[in-house]
Amino acid sequence: MRSGRQRMKDRATVLCVRDNRILLVARERSRWSLPGGRIARGEAPHEAARRELEEETTLVADNLMYLFQFNGFDTQHHVFFADTEEHAVALPSNEIAKCRWFAPVKIATLSASVPTRGIVALFFKHIEALVPDDVQEAVTEVDITNL
Repeated sequence: MRSGRQRMKDRATVLCVRDNRILLVARERSRWSLPGGRIARGEAPHEAARRELEEETTLVADNLMYLFQFNGFDTQHHVFFADTEEHAVALPSNEIAKCRWFAPVKIATLSASVPTRGIVALFFKHIEALVPDDVQEAVTEVDITNL
């Protein structure tokens, strides 16, 4: 008899942001998702993140910053922010058919995976928490007066 509880899969997931847009990838006839993939046995999550980003997009991460864990249905995502060379071009590679940069608001309207939407939303909550309150208030005031 099988246990009702299966071990979660570990996945390294990468957020690349350039010009306020987020890089998403897709396989042929598949939903958009963040670059990343399974962490191999004996591989550290940051090593998997760097490897998967390069395998799927040809981009090389100059720096990786660990952000948070995100639990999907049966997958635990180890989410990293990747710093890439400013003018490097993301090209689909391996099983990936498309690479594209999207404005965050556009992601909600795409055919994107549930974890991708959740991770992007959590990322922006995380970023807001890092912005000092006085800066957030100034931004809010400007937004209100521009309405």
